[in-house]
Amino acid sequence: MRRRGAALENALLDAAWEELAEKGYDSFTIESVAARARTSRAVVYRRWPSKPDFVMAAIGHSGFRLRVEVADTGSLRGDMVEMLRSANRNRAPLGILMSARLGAFYAETGRSFADLRETYVAGRRTGIDELLDRAVRRGEADPARLTPRVRGVALDLYRHELLMTNRPVPDEVIESIVDEVFIPLVRPSGSSRQEPDRQEADPTDDSPTPGAG
Repeated sequence: MRRRGAALENALLDAAWEELAEKGYDSFTIESVAARARTSRAVVYRRWPSKPDFVMAAIGHSGFRLRVEVADTGSLRGDMVEMLRSANRNRAPLGILMSARLGAFYAETGRSFADLRETYVAGRRTGIDELLDRAVRRGEADPARLTPRVRGVALDLYRHELLMTNRPVPDEVIESIVDEVFIPLVRPSGSSRQEPDRQEADPTDDSPTPGAG
């Protein structure tokens, strides 16, 4: 059956994404994608006039449509830990691909991973929005503290760890990001965990020490 319209376009973009994942941008050619999709170069060029345009479309089609699950565990900590675990399962290969396979694309176009993410994610409601809205309703997060930087800090640290190691982030690192950085930043100030007060012994106090004597 001859493919047309959306079916043909999806086949081309899927083939382009597979070529990128296998060969990287340097070895990516319109000819190889057309052969993989069982069509002609002319069909590709009618839709995307250049290699960078085609790659951008493939990234938007196949890369940023991968979903990160937003579990409702009943707590902000549990929700964020599970979100980062979901990212490990579903998005880690994308992050590694973006780092290892697209260096020449970034150099040729002057774009960065952040630019790509802004192009395809900006303006859309994300999983972190859903997660933090729940936390605010439960009283676990202070909306006044949820600046754009704070909202994204856990995922930013996760991505940094992923790109520095080129492997999924260990569970203990995920928990450290959530417990040591994210939760203290978003928690309402009145609910901050306080260390028990430790009173130093007064050298002038001659009262007996409990248990002594």
